[in-house]
Amino acid sequence: MGRMAVAAIVSLWVIPISMAVNRIVPDPYMDEIFHVPQAQRYCRGDFKTWDPMITTPPGLYYLSLAYVASLFPGMWFTKVIQSFHQLCSTGFLRSTNAIIAVVCSVIVYDLLISLRPSLSEKKATFYAVLIALYPLHWFFTFLYYTDVASLTAVLAMYLASLKKQFLISAMFGAFATLFRQTNVVWVAFVAATAAISYAENLCGKDCANLKYEKFKIVKKDVISGKNNSAVNPTLRKRRTGASKNSSQKVIHFHLLNDSGLVDEIVELFIKLWRLKWKVLVTFFPYLLVLVAFGALVVFNGGIVLGAKEAHVVSLHFAQLMYFGLAAAAALAPVHFTLGQASTLWQSLRRHKIGNSFGLLASLFLCMIFVHFFSIAHPYLLADNRHYTFYLWRKVIHANRSMKYLLVPLYIYSWLSLITAFASVAVLIPTPLIEFRYYTTPFYFLILNSKIEQNMKWAIIGILYASVNVLTMLMFLYRPFQWDHQPGIQRFIW
Repeated sequence: MGRMAVAAIVSLWVIPISMAVNRIVPDPYMDEIFHVPQAQRYCRGDFKTWDPMITTPPGLYYLSLAYVASLFPGMWFTKVIQSFHQLCSTGFLRSTNAIIAVVCSVIVYDLLISLRPSLSEKKATFYAVLIALYPLHWFFTFLYYTDVASLTAVLAMYLASLKKQFLISAMFGAFATLFRQTNVVWVAFVAATAAISYAENLCGKDCANLKYEKFKIVKKDVISGKNNSAVNPTLRKRRTGASKNSSQKVIHFHLLNDSGLVDEIVELFIKLWRLKWKVLVTFFPYLLVLVAFGALVVFNGGIVLGAKEAHVVSLHFAQLMYFGLAAAAALAPVHFTLGQASTLWQSLRRHKIGNSFGLLASLFLCMIFVHFFSIAHPYLLADNRHYTFYLWRKVIHANRSMKYLLVPLYIYSWLSLITAFASVAVLIPTPLIEFRYYTTPFYFLILNSKIEQNMKWAIIGILYASVNVLTMLMFLYRPFQWDHQPGIQRFIW
């Protein structure tokens, strides 16, 4: 029932807005001028011609071709169309994403149920609908871009892995890389997290002893002030026998230190090593996807397919700061509140020395990233149809000092966020500042967040809806025109 409710509610805005967009903006817009003609070539059976300006693989075009082919027999029989190519209009191609967006919302619902088993069906429906309103995902639902299909494939991969359907998950992962190459990072991320969970569950009693070995019962004699350690009997036996093997001594020495991050990592590697063959066999489909992708990169001479000179892999560390601020801003009712600021401040005060050193180190690194690894991509400066054009010109580079003054805000955002480390590998090599690249890591973030208050969710939904309405009104009723002044390549209102 929950899935049907989510699909029905999302369809209530997808269908009418799609019709409005196709009526008012019938011609290809922005990057659609590349994607639409390429898909239409496929509809005509021309699979050899490739637009050199397209950087992503042809996954979206093949998906659209299958979608159009499924509609053709019925529409031809009813005399609605006379030829297959007629179904490949801009409007029909855009409807590919409209349908996928509805499917994506249902997958989000299933992910919420899987990640939070205690969540009621009603709340999961409410959350899934609000997440579907996320502006960067919502807007591109109505255009022929790769974003919606890319996100849907990645989330389907994630959902299948949570259900332990690893072969199906890997197949979705391979499909995801056909929409956008950077999705290979999410394939590795999902495979790694699934392998860890698999090893934890499979390890059983033999590996459970490793967990017990980490703990010591420390008794302090109040009178003498001495510490006496009572060690688990099983651990004592293992330590006695450890003298036969020097490698075992090293293992137990680390496990007896403390139960911090290092011990957890050591324990994890021990479990994975003990189960290496089972893990390798079970997760071989993921490995196959990664190897195939690596071979494709070598064969292609790079990650992108076209416009390679404009998409050179670079160390754009400032992207991490932009993402942190963008993600925190997208969840402003959670992160930018007096209560959250007070919580962070109290947390910093508990460990003054360590946290002060960490803050100074973060401040130093962020200043270096801003100064040396902040890239102004030519596409960012040339096209004012993007919000990032104005943010760069009017905010980040409003004056020489502004980009440095924003550093404390970046640090606060990251202190308030716990985001997946996989997003680092996705964002750093990308020279172009484009909020669309933040969509997939943001979805992983919000799906795994602990936002429980309905009021905060409602405020988030209102903010998303407000941004969506404003953006769509500007898009539909404030059309752009070319500025034909000599030497200028940009749009004007």
